[in-house]
Amino acid sequence: MTNDLFSDEHICTHLGDDYGRFHGAVVPPIYQNSLFVFDNFDRLTEAMKDEQGSYLYWRGTNPTVEIVEKKLAALEKGEKCKLFASGMAAISAAILTFLQAGDHVLSVSNIYGPTTKFFTYVEKFGISHTNTLHTDLEAIESLIQPNTKVIYLESPTTMSFKLVDLKAIASIAKQRGIKTIIDNTWATPLFQNPIAYGIDIVVHSVSKYLGGHSDLVGGALITSKEIMDHLFYHEYQLFGGVMPPYEAWLLMRGLRTLPLRMRAHQESGMKMALFLENHPSVKKVHYPGLQSSPDYELGRQQLKGYAGLMSFELVNNSFESVRQVLNSLKLYQIGVSWGGFESLAISPNYGYNTEQLVESGIDPGLIRISVGLENIDELIADMNAAL
Repeated sequence: MTNDLFSDEHICTHLGDDYGRFHGAVVPPIYQNSLFVFDNFDRLTEAMKDEQGSYLYWRGTNPTVEIVEKKLAALEKGEKCKLFASGMAAISAAILTFLQAGDHVLSVSNIYGPTTKFFTYVEKFGISHTNTLHTDLEAIESLIQPNTKVIYLESPTTMSFKLVDLKAIASIAKQRGIKTIIDNTWATPLFQNPIAYGIDIVVHSVSKYLGGHSDLVGGALITSKEIMDHLFYHEYQLFGGVMPPYEAWLLMRGLRTLPLRMRAHQESGMKMALFLENHPSVKKVHYPGLQSSPDYELGRQQLKGYAGLMSFELVNNSFESVRQVLNSLKLYQIGVSWGGFESLAISPNYGYNTEQLVESGIDPGLIRISVGLENIDELIADMNAAL
């Protein structure tokens, strides 16, 4: 049976575990060794011909890491996956595999802050960058330059949770020989498969929903065999930002419950979004699962579900109002990141950056929440009291 005939549940729980290979162990072992040895020099020289398909050194391949890579490639309907030490290690490798001096990259709408900083960083190597706050196709297409080599996007977008038409973007890019990269962390492979719409590389911060327990940091890239064959020997091995086997084992453990957790996040997230939408202190809710969302119909076409991460704008959008709401919450932790078992709340308004927020299209009264796995009625009551 091929991978595309397996359910997501089967992939998460059994694909690649190979019980016969690991002496019947229901949980595959952690290969904590740094290198692999050979019976003789001839076998080593043969392995050197195919480092991607051989076990030589931890920085290249590792059996524990490889099991998780097989699972994620199958979930995303891609051909190959590589795991990285962080989401940014994966993002920077994906971007640089397509770019060289003189090239241009276009990013769409609000994206992860460190990714934007990375685009600024690579300007010193002669790579230019343009960002558009718009998600409509005409605006995006108008900013494509003759030297544009990459379109980078998130859908939903960071903080604002707008959707981008992935099939249309991929079509525009392919007509011009441009590569496309998407951060698919919000939706997970369970709720969105960008490769099916023509996107070239899918990025994940596995620290979020895929790990699910706020106990690991890592990243993943899923793409075609052709792209990965190049990336493996260059941006993967040469940059050295590879995932250690223990973190891969934790990620494997997190994937076992991913389908169950995402159903719970979706159910609780929808209840929270509906509550916020009807609260008098809330001006607007950013969540594509709401019928009031301008992207609701697009979401029905390309999303198979909705996560528990959203944002909302306060009617009173002063920093003091934002601060008071956050400090009044009892069941939400205050912290960065998201996607774990715990509910989190944060705002991009730090009291001294209002002008920058407005320039990036973010309302100063915006609060982002990650709805965790706690009792949703208690979470809503806590939010209601804080508001």
